[in-house]
Amino acid sequence: EAELLFWASALEQKSEHPLAKAILARAAEEKQSLPETESFTALPGNGLTATAEGHSLLAGNLTFTEKRALIAPLWREKTSSLAEEGKTPLFFVRDGQFLGVIAVADTVKAESARAIEQLKNMGVRVVMLTGDNERTAKAIAGRVGVDEVIAGVLPGGKEEAVRALGTRGKVMMVGDGLNDAPALTRADIGVAIGAGTDVALDAADMVLMKSRLTDVPAAIRLSRATLRIIHQNLFWAFFYNLIGIPLAAGLFGLTLDTMFRAAAMSLSSFCVVSNALRLNWFRLFDAKRDKKRKQGEGNMTKILQVEGMMCTHCEARVQKALEALAGVKSARADHAAGTATVELTAPVADETLKAAVEAQEYTVTGIR
Repeated sequence: EAELLFWASALEQKSEHPLAKAILARAAEEKQSLPETESFTALPGNGLTATAEGHSLLAGNLTFTEKRALIAPLWREKTSSLAEEGKTPLFFVRDGQFLGVIAVADTVKAESARAIEQLKNMGVRVVMLTGDNERTAKAIAGRVGVDEVIAGVLPGGKEEAVRALGTRGKVMMVGDGLNDAPALTRADIGVAIGAGTDVALDAADMVLMKSRLTDVPAAIRLSRATLRIIHQNLFWAFFYNLIGIPLAAGLFGLTLDTMFRAAAMSLSSFCVVSNALRLNWFRLFDAKRDKKRKQGEGNMTKILQVEGMMCTHCEARVQKALEALAGVKSARADHAAGTATVELTAPVADETLKAAVEAQEYTVTGIR
């Protein structure tokens, strides 16, 4: 165990990933003295490589490491159980020899489940987008109440997933890492966690300074309240001037003194500004007035994982086959992402959707 932690920490010391910080924190507790590393390379979505004291080191997920070292089936079984517990297994290799696995568990913040519940009540569909394996992602999603999970995506895949989600409506992306930057830029609204990387902060439209997820529904409440105030002020200004201008011009047979005209215009500005100042008393974290989502709302979209699509012609075939089904409002296929997004107006069985796609000689590997 000590040897595994030593070489793992040596490799991870130049990484900015949260999982690396967790390993280094454990090494600090053990008071290990780490060697200098050279040729450090981060391979997004796969792992890390470096050299230390003449040894070649690498770490990453199972897919990445099993191509470079022999990993016994026993370890596959153990790591599967770890993933089901919501832990991320990291495989470490030195000089082509498998050293072992370190499992890192994401600590779910206390307010996360509450924030997601509030978002659902506001009519916002919550999707968990992660590069982690599907078992770990679903375990975490179950704890916080996320209904839809898109797991195992590479950094470029996050941007593609956000683009696909954009076909359903406006997308707000919340992220904190280097790999989240393209997706934050692609989203209609990019939100970065204050404790995130500088690249994520630069790519985002909004930054949560206190790094609390409950600030996301709070920001939505504030934006809705602000828009409501703008609409009220526009109505007041047009209505007031619609009456005031003809009256000031004497079109109704009345003539106002110049002082009254000036006072009336000042009163209009006073009312508009006073209405806007009501936002000072707006309670950001009060969820009592949130718009409640209708029963069944948010469950009318399905995403199919489709293998075999190679071009836009393939996309058109899949789309046409799905839209021919009763209960399907629209369908959109993406051969690059290997997905088909289906909007439903009525429940449609997964078997029916799968059969329609496979009738076109493509393979459906999953439906969520």
